[in-house]
Amino acid sequence: MEQKWPQEIWLVRHGQSAGNVARDIAEAAAGHHIDIADRDVDVPLSELGMRQSEALASWFAALPEGERPNAVLHSPYRRARETADILMQRLDRSELLAVQADERLREKEFGILDRLTTHGIAHHHPELYEQRRHVGKFYFRPPGGESWCDVILRLRSVMDTLEREFCRERVLIVAHQVTVNCFRYLFEHLDEATILEFDRAGDVPNCSVTSYRFDPTLGKRGDLALNLLNFIAPLEATGTPVTAGKDLPAAPKA
Repeated sequence: MEQKWPQEIWLVRHGQSAGNVARDIAEAAAGHHIDIADRDVDVPLSELGMRQSEALASWFAALPEGERPNAVLHSPYRRARETADILMQRLDRSELLAVQADERLREKEFGILDRLTTHGIAHHHPELYEQRRHVGKFYFRPPGGESWCDVILRLRSVMDTLEREFCRERVLIVAHQVTVNCFRYLFEHLDEATILEFDRAGDVPNCSVTSYRFDPTLGKRGDLALNLLNFIAPLEATGTPVTAGKDLPAAPKA
């Protein structure tokens, strides 16, 4: 049997960002706009996000030799790149086959709803607010933005790259909340209802790890099996606060 998948894949959501903090403040004040001047692509880690990344870096560094990541793919967004940089500081770069920014791993694009809170969306775009409630987040595409389906389509291309270029390797992917959930949809062969139920159950914690290992007993050619889900023990072990704020913008649950 010919293995087609990496031996292990770790999905990491970036550390807490300045955008996460600004969004929480705006939502708590029932404001309409999230007060952050940067483009979404340029939003940096918060100070806590850096600490979270350092705690996770120590966990990866403590893995036995031969079990640590040997390839790193990350979103080009600053908060993901900074998280990946901190993680790689604790890895042996001589062991890394590849370190790549991949635009297909970027955050879901919010289009016209960018930097609006739930209240802001309902106030400024009531027709879109109602359309989204009717259609659901999986298929709703705001003007200039993406649906979850759009994200899934670009991640299918990433899966082809994983098979072609990183078969049998150990790949660390640093990205965003929606990206992690959409990878789960693909890797675990889920449907719309199941992934949205997981999403309703709770947000993906910053610097949490969801991982998959290749299992040759699954299917005809083997498949990826879920190993860790929203794993936050590295943060808890170091007393680092765990956060799970949404990325921009806020939006009502489907």
